[in-house]
Amino acid sequence: MLNKLMKIKDSREGVNLNTKEMLEIVDIIKPLLKKGQSVYQILENHPELKMCSKTLYMYIESGIFQDYGINNFSLRRQVSMRKRKKLKKRKEPANYEGRRYKDYLDFVEKNPTIPTTQMDTVYNQQDGPYIQTFIFQNTGLMIGFLHTEKTSESMASTLDNLQDILKEDYCKLFSLLLTDRGTEFEKYELFEVNIETGEIRSNIFYCDPQTPSQKPHVENNHNYVRDIIPNGKSLKNLTQEDLDLMFSHINSAPRKSLNGRTPYETFEFLYGDTILKKLNVQKIEKDMVTLQPYLLKIK
Repeated sequence: MLNKLMKIKDSREGVNLNTKEMLEIVDIIKPLLKKGQSVYQILENHPELKMCSKTLYMYIESGIFQDYGINNFSLRRQVSMRKRKKLKKRKEPANYEGRRYKDYLDFVEKNPTIPTTQMDTVYNQQDGPYIQTFIFQNTGLMIGFLHTEKTSESMASTLDNLQDILKEDYCKLFSLLLTDRGTEFEKYELFEVNIETGEIRSNIFYCDPQTPSQKPHVENNHNYVRDIIPNGKSLKNLTQEDLDLMFSHINSAPRKSLNGRTPYETFEFLYGDTILKKLNVQKIEKDMVTLQPYLLKIK
């Protein structure tokens, strides 16, 4: 096995690995892979490894670390989008007039400085509970809120609470909402207007029917949620504190799209840490980031 290792060269650095170097790699990557961290995430946080993702993938996939319990199954699972069933075309309610996706594109063109926040819902059982998710498109930061009802009234109440918490900072994050045509979001006036004050607080737009690709940021980030809360697992024992913890870990994982920064770091740079504290988002130390079900003790 060691002879096999020594013959393999780093395709980028052009150096051979010796026994000491191999053990140093194992010591770093093994506990992090168990936490569900990706190869990219590990290498981004540990530049001392001095290799590219392709090289580390090659080492793992070739089996040179298998005697140390590292193999293909150690890699963060790749979540693929399930093929969606062909749904019957639904009659489009008249209240989407002026709030369709084409209207969203027109709004963005006229208001390029207003950042988009994408909104969605995640759940495992039809009877709930439900996780309402928001992702701030310009930072990649995602937050989520637990609901027992999948209704517009329940989902819009989150904005009521956020407006109370964030005060004048609310408009920085929730002035422009993009979501799908789920029944839980269809009463647009509840999201756009503060019912108590009559104040217009947000502009909400809806993707075209059955077109999740129009809000890719929130859809793609749900892959991290599914690493921790797999499909089919009950959500009934989850608390809001669990969700805050989960999203803190997700937001502390570096992204290629952010040039190696984490969503937490990017958001903090743009908005400061005071808002993050109000949103109950914490910074998790890089080697403590866990993207596995055991984070929330899900079995």
